[in-house]
Amino acid sequence: MSDLSDLTARLLDAAKKAGAQSADAMAVDGTAVSIDVRQGALEQAERAEGVEIGLRVLIGGRQACVSASDISDRTISDMAERAVTMARIAPEDPYAGLADPSQLARDWDIAALELEDPSEDPTAQALEEDALRLEAAALAVEGITQVSAASASFTRQRVEMAASNGFSGGYARSSRGLSGVAISGEGLTMERDYAGESRIFQADLPSPEEVGRLAAERTVARQNPRRPKTGAYPVLIDERVSSSLISHLLSAVNGSSISRGSSWLRDAMGEQVLPETMSIIEDPHRVRISRSRPFDAEGLPTRRRVIVENGVLKSWTLDLATARKLGLESTGNASRGLSSAPAPAAGNIALTQGDLSREALMAQMGTGLLVTSFIGATINPNTGDYSRGVNGFWIENGQIAYAVNECTIAGNLRDMLRSMIAANDARAHLSHVVPSLLVEGLTLAGE
Repeated sequence: MSDLSDLTARLLDAAKKAGAQSADAMAVDGTAVSIDVRQGALEQAERAEGVEIGLRVLIGGRQACVSASDISDRTISDMAERAVTMARIAPEDPYAGLADPSQLARDWDIAALELEDPSEDPTAQALEEDALRLEAAALAVEGITQVSAASASFTRQRVEMAASNGFSGGYARSSRGLSGVAISGEGLTMERDYAGESRIFQADLPSPEEVGRLAAERTVARQNPRRPKTGAYPVLIDERVSSSLISHLLSAVNGSSISRGSSWLRDAMGEQVLPETMSIIEDPHRVRISRSRPFDAEGLPTRRRVIVENGVLKSWTLDLATARKLGLESTGNASRGLSSAPAPAAGNIALTQGDLSREALMAQMGTGLLVTSFIGATINPNTGDYSRGVNGFWIENGQIAYAVNECTIAGNLRDMLRSMIAANDARAHLSHVVPSLLVEGLTLAGE
């Protein structure tokens, strides 16, 4: 395997020789294997491995980013010269720049986060066997006519970062996944649904049979759907998709949106944005969670922080550039790719759970809609007006009555978020721990 710290050092040296005033570099070494089966036989096998590198150079307030998958000296030299040329003609950004050395992360304990499974990588044959078991379990459920996809995958990746301000650090990650799509009926009566699971450690992953059965059971439940009547009804957003609603809030408090003035929460700091019983906590140090990390993409230490406390907005999500523009300090939330500059992004978050189960909230709502999947979205980032196509189930007398498709729910995010009631069914292994959410009085467009 490549010495990634040597690669980032070579990139920084080349940038300096090419005329960059400052620079940061990334190197990623990874392996990914994916196996798909269909009708009891191997359909597709993919394996990708290699090293990729990225370089950002800064000249004054101008910056440019380049990347490559060749690590030869010639390529690294050409990358640096190209990046410097691009930076010299780039628009000036007075807020761009590396962290001050005093801000940098130091003395982290990467082992404590358990981001990499130390056990041996699964063989392609083992992955194929898992996919076949998943498919067989789905087909064994009455009502399933076919499985359109049954997949097993594994990835292992090392990431190294370095910058001319003295920062240097890296870590490794692994991921093991299973997914399947089951189909019931034929022709115009065909319905489909899916299930998927991913974990860092193989030992934590549910069995292929569990995933296959879940995909099949979800599909069978969707048979014979109808369109509900148009009107205003309570809507219960299932835990499968409820994190998307909270993601809209996270987007609205992102420093990029706030600094541009293009967020419906741009003037809401210190105001109530959720019910008083709810908080949103970010914790980048949760063990065995995919988005955990000891430092951000600018080398700043990550830390637990409160985004919303008892319903009141307490923090924007900031990287260095957006923090400087707003006259604030970075929250250690910079994220970036190999060929892009840092930008703020929230990591592991958890929304306060309620006391009631999803079924108890269904009983409480009486009549309304249970949403299990979204189709597209129309969201006004300035006003929070919200409209999404949905599938799910119609609730009568607190019980599921029939499957629903081809309908739209609409409302305003500010009003929706302040009136939510949370269930107690959030899954702790996800990076976004969000339970099912009951929202009152949304407009439902059906037949």
